[in-house]
Amino acid sequence: MTKNIQLESSWLEVLKEEFDKPYMQNLKQFLITEKKAHKQILPEASLWFNALNSTPLHKVKVVILGQDPYPTIGHAHGLCFSVLPSVKSLPKSLLNINQELFDDVGVDNTHTGYLQPWAAQGVLLLNAVLTVEAGKANAHQGRGWEIFTDKIIEIINQKCDNIVFVLWGNYAQKKGDVINKQKHLVLKSPHPSPLSAYRGFFGSKPFSQINNYLETNKIETIQWQL
Repeated sequence: MTKNIQLESSWLEVLKEEFDKPYMQNLKQFLITEKKAHKQILPEASLWFNALNSTPLHKVKVVILGQDPYPTIGHAHGLCFSVLPSVKSLPKSLLNINQELFDDVGVDNTHTGYLQPWAAQGVLLLNAVLTVEAGKANAHQGRGWEIFTDKIIEIINQKCDNIVFVLWGNYAQKKGDVINKQKHLVLKSPHPSPLSAYRGFFGSKPFSQINNYLETNKIETIQWQL
């Protein structure tokens, strides 16, 4: 199956065996069946692995965990919380992330929700589930993507040092239970969604904490300005 997968080489090396496992074969069949039923899958297939292709394993400094892609057509492009540059009315979670970014480090990104430049600097913007049906949030949960992304987290946990894992909300925190906290920094707070942001996401200062930790470990910090 890997011959059809457009995956950055450092990730393909450590993940290639996953594509032949039964769960991934079942996931592939599910996605084929969905397409045959004329259901629109988001993002487009070339962007399913955009997070990995944008941030090679050896360049990962920070991991931000999301849940699944935006189900609104024209929004998702394979990076959690990020939207395409053409999107002017930003999702509420992203508005809250931008608010906390400004309050924390004084960076004003209210003009955009396109986080691709963060990915290029080593911020792995990883959703737990990499596809969704248009208009139906969480439609592809429990189909196998979670096993695949658990493997990605396991690989980073084992092979890398001094990574900052950012776990917003209970879902991400549960997924991050395996992380070695002696080896990495784990930042936890409520999710930035409007339902929970006021319960502790605002004021959690993740962006300054990330750069302080990277600087302490002599790793180049992230330029948050977009």
